[in-house]
Amino acid sequence: MPLPYVLLSAAVSLDGYLDDAGPERLLLSGPDDFDRVDEVRASADAILVGAGTIRADNPRLLVNSPERRAARIAAGKPEFPSKVAVSGSGELDPGALFWHTGGDKVLLTTDRGARTARALGIAADVVALGDRLDWRAALEHLHDERGVRRLMVEGGGTVHTQLLQRQLADELQLALAPLIVGDPEAPRLFGPGAYPGGRMRLVETRRIGDVVLMRYRPTAPGAGTAEAAADRYWLGLACELAAQCPPSRTAFSVGAVVVAADGTELARGHSREGGDPVVHAEEAALAKTDPADPRLATATVYSSLEPCARRASRPAPCARLILDAGVRRVVTAWREPDTFVPGADGSGVLTAQGAAVVVLPEFEERAKAPNRHLTG
Repeated sequence: MPLPYVLLSAAVSLDGYLDDAGPERLLLSGPDDFDRVDEVRASADAILVGAGTIRADNPRLLVNSPERRAARIAAGKPEFPSKVAVSGSGELDPGALFWHTGGDKVLLTTDRGARTARALGIAADVVALGDRLDWRAALEHLHDERGVRRLMVEGGGTVHTQLLQRQLADELQLALAPLIVGDPEAPRLFGPGAYPGGRMRLVETRRIGDVVLMRYRPTAPGAGTAEAAADRYWLGLACELAAQCPPSRTAFSVGAVVVAADGTELARGHSREGGDPVVHAEEAALAKTDPADPRLATATVYSSLEPCARRASRPAPCARLILDAGVRRVVTAWREPDTFVPGADGSGVLTAQGAAVVVLPEFEERAKAPNRHLTG
């Protein structure tokens, strides 16, 4: 069964603590990193926390930037991501800010916990998953019943630990703060136990103020779904970019993202970007890359529509631009119909030159949505 792309997000001290043992919340990040977290929240379909985080922090978990909320609405999304709480007992404060701010709220719990939560009057859609909490069942529910494709997990340590140990996390974003807590009673990011695979793969480091962001991917056997999950995430982003295109009666609305093998985004673009009435999405994205960047040889172009094989508006079609850039992998949602160019076969052009083309048909409807005026 397909699952959401699960992104674990946390800030820790140099000695691996999430907080100190005092009554007040220890702020490990600064304004710049808080803004980064806000950006990640805005990119998610849902944000998940455990019961302990609600009890200890009373979080609101909102997208604070008005511009990012407006961009979500423009892309056809709710203003705020859904908020998901996980609790076996259902014994949570019905007055917590979590339930009374933002958009949709979901509580995933046990049969017993559901009875308790409903009796307390928790203002959420309470979902009973059986006599015990099963993380895979919880993620399947979010994917299949809630349409969650990208899930941001903000804590706490128990939740992060369980998802990693069960090989259900696709990415860890860790902000390392220049503080040492040194209190054995303080909460740590990860608890004891077995972590399959052990060593993770570092895909990015970035300085943000006085904090260092580190992004990791699991490498455990059985975590091979990470590549498929990454494909789903980036193609989903390409579809979101397609929705930002100025509509046209003579060209498709398409979004494209160029992504390095380590998961680093190299560039993005969409049709008619920057007021150019004939620029294509892949063309716009590739124009922002450095032709000498060695990462292009192992990069992937994610395009909501199959790259064009022929065009009248420019000398080179997008399939040729991709090949000339050295890219040899393309992931797309939708084969180009005969609306403007009968018999177009961008995939054929690409594969004839040794490129791999992956089509994810589950994204076809999302890719077609901004083109309904052309396709009917």
